[in-house]
Amino acid sequence: MKSNTEKFGKTPHQPSLWTRADALKVRADDPTTTQPLVSADFPVLSNEVFIWDTMPLRDMDGNVTSVDGWSVIFTLTADRHPNDPQYLDENGNYDITRDWNDRHGRAKMYYWFSRTGKDWELGGRVMAEGVSPTVREWAGTPILLNEQGDVDLYYTAVTPGATIVKVRGRVVTTEHGVSLVGFEKVKPLFEADGKMYQTEAQNAFWGFRDPWPFRDPNDGKLYMLFEGNVAGERGSHKVGEAEIGDVPPGYEDVGNSRFQTACVGIAVARDEDGDDWEMLPPLLTAVGVNDQTERPHFVFQDGKYYLFTISHTFTYADGVTGPDGVYGFVADSLFGPYVPLNGSGLVLGNPSSQPFQTYSHYVMPNGLVTSFIDSVPTDETGTQIRIGGTEAPTVGMKIKGQQTFVVAEYDYGYIPPMLDVTLK
Repeated sequence: MKSNTEKFGKTPHQPSLWTRADALKVRADDPTTTQPLVSADFPVLSNEVFIWDTMPLRDMDGNVTSVDGWSVIFTLTADRHPNDPQYLDENGNYDITRDWNDRHGRAKMYYWFSRTGKDWELGGRVMAEGVSPTVREWAGTPILLNEQGDVDLYYTAVTPGATIVKVRGRVVTTEHGVSLVGFEKVKPLFEADGKMYQTEAQNAFWGFRDPWPFRDPNDGKLYMLFEGNVAGERGSHKVGEAEIGDVPPGYEDVGNSRFQTACVGIAVARDEDGDDWEMLPPLLTAVGVNDQTERPHFVFQDGKYYLFTISHTFTYADGVTGPDGVYGFVADSLFGPYVPLNGSGLVLGNPSSQPFQTYSHYVMPNGLVTSFIDSVPTDETGTQIRIGGTEAPTVGMKIKGQQTFVVAEYDYGYIPPMLDVTLK
């Protein structure tokens, strides 16, 4: 088996940097990069379950795909517990906020189907209880492989540890709906190595998750993006001149920003089936800027690589900040160099008046952006909120060179297919 050096040149690629100088350009409430306000009277997809990260069924090129006219999405899902004593307050009322905040510990992968690209009908669990090797099933990517309906679901198996895994099954359609069969044998693929990507032993707050496989439109090879943190003991990272960038006088102090070490990782498949992977150095690092670059994914357009990732206000480093939302970078080749879109990286952030209204944005190749509703204020002071746990309105975005523009807003959970596959 060839090494990285043999395959990719004399030395592995150098990661691109999201610098503190870039982040200083982030501006909240710019109408061209701000998600429209979500109304507090939003509809809820289900009163039985919470949903958050949404993963449309797609092909290996990134195209959102329906099957026999049925659109299919996968979601991170958790039961709502309105009658569970542990989620009742002292007056016996349901504490939905506490229930919502506890959802990650019981996250499971569910699927939904629709004839319209909205109005989703719940299909149920993807894997039976006990199939996944860990307690939590965290986000990833479902890939339609062929006209026989075979699907590879790449996801993150969490607690204990965090492992990128995949499980294969099949989608079956009737005139009345969609069912998933198989999804019975989970194959571990890889974990953080402590040399390029930080491990839990190096940092209890590390992240290693969110696989997104793809074929490079130029070399045809199978790769995978994922979220990680740069390897090294927590607090040991250096925020040097390169990570700081070209800042104005008075902004040289980086505070405790050495604790923020997010990166977008990449791996290459050694085989055609995606069963054997080799991790490569990160495509992008945010040392000294941010601690999370979640759910990284590409849009390939005009011969360019548009790299999108989501992040939070609370994961920014000392001295820089930005809204919860999606951030983006662009390069002319897979391994960069990447430059931040809109000068700062901010592509679509929450408005400051509703800073937690949406999250987990996913940019599709048709320019539509889906996300979920987190919480929306119900009064002018923002002290009263309504928990979401449901699909947000889809936003239309135009990408032009190194800039992006919000241009449209659509219905809640509108995820139309880009192509339809007829099963054989």
